[in-house]
Amino acid sequence: MKPQLSVVIPIYNEEAGIAKLFARLYPALDALGYSYEVIFVNDGSRDASAALLADQFRLRPDVTRVVLFNGNYGQHMAILAGFQATRGEITVTLDADLQNPPEEIGNLVNKMREGFDYVGSIRRERQDSAFRTYASRAMNRLRETLTHIQMTDQGNMLRAYGRNVIDLINQCSEVNTFVPALAYTFARHPTEITVEHEERSAGESKYSLYSLIRLNFDLITGFSLMPLQMFSIFGIGLSMLSAVLVLILLVRRFALGAEVEGVFTLFAIVFFMIGVILFGIGLVGEYVGRIYEQVRGRPRYVIQAVLQETHDHPVKVASVPQGH
Repeated sequence: MKPQLSVVIPIYNEEAGIAKLFARLYPALDALGYSYEVIFVNDGSRDASAALLADQFRLRPDVTRVVLFNGNYGQHMAILAGFQATRGEITVTLDADLQNPPEEIGNLVNKMREGFDYVGSIRRERQDSAFRTYASRAMNRLRETLTHIQMTDQGNMLRAYGRNVIDLINQCSEVNTFVPALAYTFARHPTEITVEHEERSAGESKYSLYSLIRLNFDLITGFSLMPLQMFSIFGIGLSMLSAVLVLILLVRRFALGAEVEGVFTLFAIVFFMIGVILFGIGLVGEYVGRIYEQVRGRPRYVIQAVLQETHDHPVKVASVPQGH
């Protein structure tokens, strides 16, 4: 029988806090009164996370499934692999660090029962550093301006998806994508609710500054052509200003003769234009790079094994050499 609820949790080096996750997650789900499954996706952890997941599978094989990657492919690839394995009518994604309390899952499910097919969440009192909080808000505003995707708190992974949205996401073959934004584009009746936010139970954030920048580049370039269009308009404006400047310099040359007082001003203008050109090349390269990765057609991830209960054997390890 298909469960009513699927919970997808990506795991990467969560050895220090995974026992606390188990201790809170399963009682919270049992209390809901729904049939459910929990799908852990181990994203190439280098610690004992995979072994702890296997132990938990042996304890609760009826509701636990574990997908094991053969390497590290990133959080969003782990979520996509979890989506491929889900069977529930409602799917909830959750981080393993307990910053989003598992007890909030019931609130998302209740909101979905009101007729929505996508429920995002907004952290009530963020327990992150001031830098991460303000940087996240700035990127939220930039993303909404460029992509017109309205997500108040894009960095929060606690979200609920209807079966129709999951099926559409599973049909996509994008190499780089931002899952919550992709779901928003497919949802017919999206909404958001406010949820609690706690301090990280153990360990530290897996996102470096580069990873956050990379993620937001994927978000902006994956869902909008506006950066290229804005750069084109900016280039046209600079060309017009440059033409006016050349005309002024020619008039001054014939009217006043040769002069060198404006040499450094010209240098400044030239260096500015060079910087703009380099930025434009990088922006175009970002889009070209996405095309390059897409046309290669390589698997987005490779699944080493799946731990799941079967009808013939209560516990079985099913090897899966290739992923999607």
